[in-house]
Amino acid sequence: MGSIVVTGRGVVSSLGNGADTFFDALLKLRSGIGDEGIAPCAEFDPETSMTPKEVRRNDRFTQLAVAATDEAAAEAGLMGEVDPARVGVIIGTGVGGLTTMAIECENWLTKGDRAVSPLFVPMMMPNAAAGQVAMRLGAHGPGFSVASACATGAHAIGEAKRMIERGDADVVVAGGTEAALIGLCLAAFRRMGALSREGVSRPFDERRDGFVMGEGAAVLVLEREEHAVARGAKVLARVVGYGASNDAFHITQPEENGRGAIEAMRAALRDADLSPADVGYVNAHGTSTPINDRVESKALRDVMGDDGPPVSSCKGAIGHTLGAAGAIEAVACVEALRHGALPPTLGLEQIDPECEADHIAGAPREAPDLKVALSNSFGFGGQNATLVLQAA
Repeated sequence: MGSIVVTGRGVVSSLGNGADTFFDALLKLRSGIGDEGIAPCAEFDPETSMTPKEVRRNDRFTQLAVAATDEAAAEAGLMGEVDPARVGVIIGTGVGGLTTMAIECENWLTKGDRAVSPLFVPMMMPNAAAGQVAMRLGAHGPGFSVASACATGAHAIGEAKRMIERGDADVVVAGGTEAALIGLCLAAFRRMGALSREGVSRPFDERRDGFVMGEGAAVLVLEREEHAVARGAKVLARVVGYGASNDAFHITQPEENGRGAIEAMRAALRDADLSPADVGYVNAHGTSTPINDRVESKALRDVMGDDGPPVSSCKGAIGHTLGAAGAIEAVACVEALRHGALPPTLGLEQIDPECEADHIAGAPREAPDLKVALSNSFGFGGQNATLVLQAA
């Protein structure tokens, strides 16, 4: 079995539409977080990728996933190029069609059974995005959704890697999507004390007081390298390592010793047959919550040593996109490898002494010799996923 390679990228984020737009904005220190303390995809128009009827019949989390898939599939040249029976789809989400859920609950409580839309279930169910993407591509290989809260996008890409390695598919369209910027969800995270009271995302900064919620989607097209080369597809990067673990400690907090994160990173490096010294960049989970950033920093020092590689977090710019975060951050790693440039952590000005690392802050950093990048994702439920990506 040869490498698993990336041949297509798609992103919809609060920084704009498209993978190139997203990464260019990261390097230019643009923020997608608005004055309201959230990071919506304000430039996203679902009717650019769906008909008005399709828009009405799909929740926003599915609309975002379809738009990201269109970009990734077009770049990979999938349509008409591959055997549909050998194309799989894994699109994850943390909470699914929460907007639809809230609307239909209100309809039912105020108006009764007959006010509930017959489209409620197919719009709300977490696997709706994966189903719509499969129909759009005519993909008849394995397909499903994964849900592991904020590790969802990374788990989707990692499981896609495994699916190809097992020989279950030649190509897998994989990623994560989330659209949960509604009052109910914001209130829930606020009541937990997870959101920033100031509405500012400052990963690893000693002033951080919680995360800022965002929305978005990202999709990668993964395939066997031999398959990509045979059909003339351009190889953008390689997914060489995937590790997953459970904290088995607390439903929302990581263990102070960072055991789950450490095990996920070490498993991913073993899978890649690489050592910590090979890693040239870490895209951290870096949520801007006091405990997560402190524990992840400890875990990074344990795995990488005190002189570890440069570290940054995308969440300073786009907030926390929950189930989409791992996939969006995987795209950031692909672009860092392609461009030899490391995006900075927006909002990081006063590094917390408990989060010491070689942080990239204030400006992007050139990395022309970058060969390997590692991306961390840690979810509520104690479920962790780490990806290792390598330059093409």
